[in-house]
Amino acid sequence: MTAYIPSPHASGFHIGPLFVHVYGVMYVLALAAAILITRRRWPQDPDLPGRVAIWAFPAGLIGGRLYFILTTPAKVPPHWWGPFAIWQGGLGIWGGVAAGALTGLWVLRRRLPKPDVYRFMDAAAPGLLVAQAIGRVGNYFNQELFGKPSTLPWALQVDLAHRPPGYERYATFQPTFLYEIAWNLSLATLLVWLGRTRRVRAPGLFALYVAGYSGFRIFEETLRIDYSQHILGLRLNFFVASALCAAGLAWFAWIQRPSTRSVRRAGGLLGLAWIVAWGAGCGAAHPAGAQRPWGQYSELPRVVRLSGPQWRPYVPISVAIASCPLFTGWSGEKPALRPDGPDSALNVST
Repeated sequence: MTAYIPSPHASGFHIGPLFVHVYGVMYVLALAAAILITRRRWPQDPDLPGRVAIWAFPAGLIGGRLYFILTTPAKVPPHWWGPFAIWQGGLGIWGGVAAGALTGLWVLRRRLPKPDVYRFMDAAAPGLLVAQAIGRVGNYFNQELFGKPSTLPWALQVDLAHRPPGYERYATFQPTFLYEIAWNLSLATLLVWLGRTRRVRAPGLFALYVAGYSGFRIFEETLRIDYSQHILGLRLNFFVASALCAAGLAWFAWIQRPSTRSVRRAGGLLGLAWIVAWGAGCGAAHPAGAQRPWGQYSELPRVVRLSGPQWRPYVPISVAIASCPLFTGWSGEKPALRPDGPDSALNVST
């Protein structure tokens, strides 16, 4: 019997006549975690993170929903209340972070001088990543944001009703939301370590947060198969993530000028971590008969050699980002149907 991660049979629970969506509960917990972590990292005024969140969190929900509606209008429920149905998912992270960050900056500028605003941004960056990781748990309960079919031991079993068109015959998929949870927590830990052990000029940590999260999304967008607008055969968010990753790295380099040593070190760390995340894609596959647009690749090299006198820390991030489109269609062994799966009777035969 092949191992896999089962999906929850319900997206929430009842409290009397009320149905509580786990997706919403995770957002509340995410908000609480972001406030608590930032309070600990900003002892000058422990109440300030809460005051900022009062304004930034609602703005982030509005911005995230608007981004989703504008980029994927076909997925909005066809009812008058469809644009407001955030309990069914449908919050674009790019719009949410942008709207929340801009609103938070507006609040901060009314209370702090500019140098302290920059330092607060660095203090808030790890908490934002932890909050995003917690929010992704809600995607698990909604059975959304998964990737290509896979037979990996940690592949996610998805109910037939939640599988995209063309993938009905497959039972297990890449748990891309789980990859993002692991990445966000790892990146948060890295930012805390950099802030404590290295001299990073503010808001350099926030710039690395933008670059690091966006860099991972470049990889994630090559795995996801849910509905999306496409440009030149690639998902819209692939280009958004690429632009933000480049902008975040350029912003960090500009903040840390004139010294480039810290830029090379940070770029090397992000590049190495990105390549490790890239390796987690091994085992993805297309539906039977689908063309692999970027060539036939059976497996990822298991050892990435980064040694030698010619090694420089800034090389991996450039190679990783530049090579991402090449491996968009890279896939491993085609996943077999799981006859012992909980929904095997629903699999569509070919």
